[in-house]
Amino acid sequence: MKTVILSTLILAGLSSAGFADGNHAEDMADAVTSAQSNDIVASYDILAAHVHRDGQTVTFHLSTVGAAGAEAPVSVGALGGAGVHAYVWPTSLDPAAVGFEGGSGILALAATAHPDFDDTPLYDENNDGALDNDGALWHSHWVVLTPTPACGEGALAVRDIAEGTTPKLPKTWPGLPLFIDSPGYSPQFDAGEVRVNVPFDHDVDLAGVNYEGVTAALRVNANIHAPLLCVTDVFDVASGDLSLPGAIK
Repeated sequence: MKTVILSTLILAGLSSAGFADGNHAEDMADAVTSAQSNDIVASYDILAAHVHRDGQTVTFHLSTVGAAGAEAPVSVGALGGAGVHAYVWPTSLDPAAVGFEGGSGILALAATAHPDFDDTPLYDENNDGALDNDGALWHSHWVVLTPTPACGEGALAVRDIAEGTTPKLPKTWPGLPLFIDSPGYSPQFDAGEVRVNVPFDHDVDLAGVNYEGVTAALRVNANIHAPLLCVTDVFDVASGDLSLPGAIK
């Protein structure tokens, strides 16, 4: 099962990832490419992960076989047991780069959809005047991932905030007991691609930062208790081995 090897491979990748070459303006030679698979739902079957920088603005891309964003979790009607689907870019950035406690885990950008709850309380994605009913629409998060045995052997989870602790968190933390941020970057879907533009503070060193592309499913614990949000399935990994071979240019 892919979740069994997920944490081991990604942690190894943080220290041993290679560098890709190329110029995105001309071609996709700098992308982390992936072969098409008949065993993966087309909208989550990755063809390439590519990340490009213009000053302190970084654009994260995932190209897919089918229409990105076409599939979403089925509603279960409650928070406990709710499913989450995600396009994810794990990075080698320290979580402190976006406002989390430094050294707290694997910092990943994610575009997610989940019909049973809303975790972007500052934003009205469907423009209906309510801030708490938009979870089914694709939106962005920064998350900190950590190996979490309670989610399964070798599995990852979004890091819980332990009761009684007050870790450093981003200003747009949505109030959940998780290392999660809801920064309001709008994912853009264009047929077989999803992309997210992310502005970084000027003091964040982006040179040589490594990245990966992943499509995955997560699930809220049925008891709504630690661990709150586990990775339950990995649909695809761009490199095939989570070695984070991409490098921000």
